[in-house]
Amino acid sequence: MSVEPAVRASGEAKETRQPEPTGARTAWVSLRPLVLRLHFYAGLLIAPFLLVAATTGLLYAASYQAEKVVYADELRVPVGASELPVSQQVAAARKAHPEGTVSAVRPSPEDGATTRVLLAGVPGVNSDHTLAVFVDPYTGELAGTLEQYGSSGALPLRTWIDELHRDLHLGETGRLYSELAASWLWVTAGGGLVLWFGRRRARRKLRGTTGRRRTLSLHGTVGVWAAAGLFFLAATGLTWSTYAGQNIADLREAVGQTTPTVSAGVAPGGEHAGHTQPGGTGGTPGEGVGLDAVLDAARAERLSDPVEIVPPADSSSAYVVRQIQRSWPEKQDAVAVDPATGEVTDVVRFADYPLLAKLSRWGIDAHTGALFGPANQIVLAALTAALIVLIVLGYRMWWRRGRGSAFGRPMPRGAWQKVPPLVLVPLMAAVAVVGYFVPLLGIPLAVFLAVDILLGEVDHRRGRRTYTPVG
Repeated sequence: MSVEPAVRASGEAKETRQPEPTGARTAWVSLRPLVLRLHFYAGLLIAPFLLVAATTGLLYAASYQAEKVVYADELRVPVGASELPVSQQVAAARKAHPEGTVSAVRPSPEDGATTRVLLAGVPGVNSDHTLAVFVDPYTGELAGTLEQYGSSGALPLRTWIDELHRDLHLGETGRLYSELAASWLWVTAGGGLVLWFGRRRARRKLRGTTGRRRTLSLHGTVGVWAAAGLFFLAATGLTWSTYAGQNIADLREAVGQTTPTVSAGVAPGGEHAGHTQPGGTGGTPGEGVGLDAVLDAARAERLSDPVEIVPPADSSSAYVVRQIQRSWPEKQDAVAVDPATGEVTDVVRFADYPLLAKLSRWGIDAHTGALFGPANQIVLAALTAALIVLIVLGYRMWWRRGRGSAFGRPMPRGAWQKVPPLVLVPLMAAVAVVGYFVPLLGIPLAVFLAVDILLGEVDHRRGRRTYTPVG
């Protein structure tokens, strides 16, 4: 039933509109109930997952600054006159902690910052974490030890929040929740945009409205302002998800857009064979040219701080020195250095990355709040807060729609049956392609359509009307 007579009867101003082309109007009239039904049920059923993702994302946005406060004693020391050689700092860390092997060294990146010596295989430390030993670069004294996770250098507080956001501390099974949320976020946001701009302009206004109409207007206004950011969060969140992320990686590989890596191989044997003690097997890198010469070679190739030095994995491998700055401008250059001669054997520049590799790097770093520092984190906090508001308003509308009923008044079923074949067939083909690459969108959507068709057929056989035109 058209809502226009009700609007006029309520005393609201009659709106003036430009005539709309018949074809476009017909297509929209047929599509709107389908979009409305999909947006309603997607929001209703997926919103709990989105709410968890948004709340934990809000926590993660604040974790960078919290980490600096909570771990200030390990991260900062008084500035001294001069720094000790990196090799001496590593030796001090190994003297206090001989367990495990040195997996990487992160020299002090700025005045007053500690050096991190990362140890792998330490008893009592999670196998995919390392033990970070913090060393005063001026005195060689230890400032403390903490577990570290990932290439971003996350310490226990941020690691705990990160894992809560990613998988609810449930491992690989838990990652399905975040992928489901990211898979449907852009659908609900896109559907909301289509519905909002499809509404008559006079019905979008917030001022002077009350009740469910006011909630709807506020929901739409917040959604429009946040839509671009929500699309971004969905797209970047999918890049490292389990299933969609793998499909994206396969696609990038197929078109030659993978992230390049520096070659760490060196010729085995020769006069220098056996003159190194690799960190992956021997515990402490020290023989051969040594850490300081390796760092000097990297500096000569214009690798500025912050950097990470990865010791050779075996006797036929080189040191790898790579930049680890994830803030703008990105510093992701890497070099391989022969541990016997100190010569640079390979160089990879971030400037030479393929376009999709750069976009992936920028997207992930912006998603995690690292790309633009505090400004990035504030924007993320605002986006996640907006998503929480949208979810709360959406449930409020659902409740009011049912006039207090516990389940709300159901949306009309069978809307897809009214879409013209010329529109429906290409639409279903596009959905099938997207569903293939994003399975946690495609599978639930297929189940939803199957149930809708089945229930519609049951109602049809019982003589019930399953479709009601909307607006």
